[in-house]
Amino acid sequence: MGASLEPRDQEPSMTHGDDAPTTFRPIAFVYFDLGKVLLDFSHERSCERMAALTGLSASRVRGVVYNTPLEHAYERGDITSREFHERFCEATGTRPGYEALREACADMFSVIHETHGIVARLHDRGHRLGILSNTCEAHWARCVADYPLLTERFLIHALSYELRSTKPEPDIYRAAAAMAGAAPREIFFTDDRADNVAGALEAGFDAVRFESPSGLERELRARGLLDAGDSR
Repeated sequence: MGASLEPRDQEPSMTHGDDAPTTFRPIAFVYFDLGKVLLDFSHERSCERMAALTGLSASRVRGVVYNTPLEHAYERGDITSREFHERFCEATGTRPGYEALREACADMFSVIHETHGIVARLHDRGHRLGILSNTCEAHWARCVADYPLLTERFLIHALSYELRSTKPEPDIYRAAAAMAGAAPREIFFTDDRADNVAGALEAGFDAVRFESPSGLERELRARGLLDAGDSR
């Protein structure tokens, strides 16, 4: 999968693409990142929605939410949704309604259908699936309301705001492994960010960077989690 990061502890045995033959560890659990893997998102859209509520420019909203520690604190669970609202109001000198701001800040997602096709095939084969994501309460609530497959097909949701740790911090991977009931070496994980993949590799996961659904499918086939006969 292009410049994917490869897992550790491999021994010659199975051909993997154009590389030397490779053996992959047996996988008991598969974790997916959420944003840019299962769902696409647009910060611009959410900033425009919040700007419309406040009369501010979208660039001003972006500066308050994404260019300060506010977003990270919310995703890490250091502040609640109510505290996010209050800090936003203080920083902007405006006071939109709590529910209106919560809805506007979460209006950013769209489904990546090709990845969900892969998820359906994994699910049909009986693989245990989970989501490991840096996210906040408002975003997650919107996602599960709009996309029920996130709870129907994924057994475990290892979410930063609940675990009080964000990728690539070691604690979130340890917690995710415990939630999955699997040893780190038995977990496959894909994420679009190289630093999060590196953190997972350090934690002992078999992890690769997500670059495209077709690339992910190749990685899953190489590990025997899918085969060419799986289709929807």
